[in-house]
Amino acid sequence: MHHFLGPLTRPVTYSRWLHLLIPSAVVSVWLFISMETPWMPCLFAVPIGLLPGFRLAEGLQAQLLLTPAERGRPNASISAAPSATWAERWRTVAWLEVRLLLAAAAGFATVWLPTTTVDLIGAAAGARPTTGWLAELLPARWLCALLAPVPLLILLGVVILCGEVATAAARGLLNPSPTERLTALEERTQLLLERNRIARELHDSIGHALTIAVVQAGAARTADSPEFTARALAAIEETARTALEDLERVLRVLREPDLPVGGRPTLLEAGRLLDSARDSGVIIDVDMAGSLELLPGPVSREGYRILQESLTNVLRHAGAVPVRVRISVAETCLDLEVANPIVGPPRRRGGGSGLRGMRERAALLGGKARTGPNKGEWIVHASLPLDHIR
Repeated sequence: MHHFLGPLTRPVTYSRWLHLLIPSAVVSVWLFISMETPWMPCLFAVPIGLLPGFRLAEGLQAQLLLTPAERGRPNASISAAPSATWAERWRTVAWLEVRLLLAAAAGFATVWLPTTTVDLIGAAAGARPTTGWLAELLPARWLCALLAPVPLLILLGVVILCGEVATAAARGLLNPSPTERLTALEERTQLLLERNRIARELHDSIGHALTIAVVQAGAARTADSPEFTARALAAIEETARTALEDLERVLRVLREPDLPVGGRPTLLEAGRLLDSARDSGVIIDVDMAGSLELLPGPVSREGYRILQESLTNVLRHAGAVPVRVRISVAETCLDLEVANPIVGPPRRRGGGSGLRGMRERAALLGGKARTGPNKGEWIVHASLPLDHIR
């Protein structure tokens, strides 16, 4: 009983029934015009189904009424795209024929079964049935009253069965082609990559600004020096202004996805990043080889973010400690290394989102980034190839 009554409590059962009754109205209009050719709608369905745009219309309607839970999903079992090949056109024709046959059965059941129930109720009350066979088959009034609900129960079963058959047929005949599935997968991959990139940008820029602000504010609170407090406030102001610019740029990209990538900081601005860390008490020893102007834009931008996150982690986990920064620009790759003494308990293996973001940035450019302890120091080493970018 539960297996039968369960589908009756789901709204999709009745939306599927509505999907079947829509073509029934068209068939009814044709039967009103010509009762001698009830097969003509099936013939008209052939040229209509061959139109490329009709598969799109049928797919949208099937998604809305047959599988509403899948609507808008990239892995939907019913496609909502025009026909791209003749095979898809003929499958649309086959779907229309199946839909018309199911609609005829659904329309007949919707009209005839409730009418039979009304006749049974009238016969039980003493009225003469409109269908003569009921009077011959069921002469007893009590038997008519007993069987009156049966046609309605049959109608509910037909509702469930036809809806399931229509959904299975739509999934088999209007299902996405391999090309459509691949396109949807590529679009979803691009969306996830873009979201991941924005998350990295926000984490690195805003995280760095907040770390600098916390360190500077803490140092200014404990220091009994107006000059130091003024420098700390100036550093907080400059870092916050830069973070606000980065935030506005990322939000502008979210609002207008077609904007170019320009405006992101590069390694040419590494001096400002190092000065900000020095103002927070970090002693930085810089060893730079090669010309940063020769770096391609993507490498320079991702290198800046890796350096920024490395210095942020130094301030967050080690505080004001000596730091070695080595930047080497060669013909084939950019090598960037940041090393600092380990202070406190070792970090958990794998690191947080910042370390994972460094590895992702390097991997997107075809390079590698390694992070971890080595002889009492925490080392961040990134190698970014240049030949692939050029």
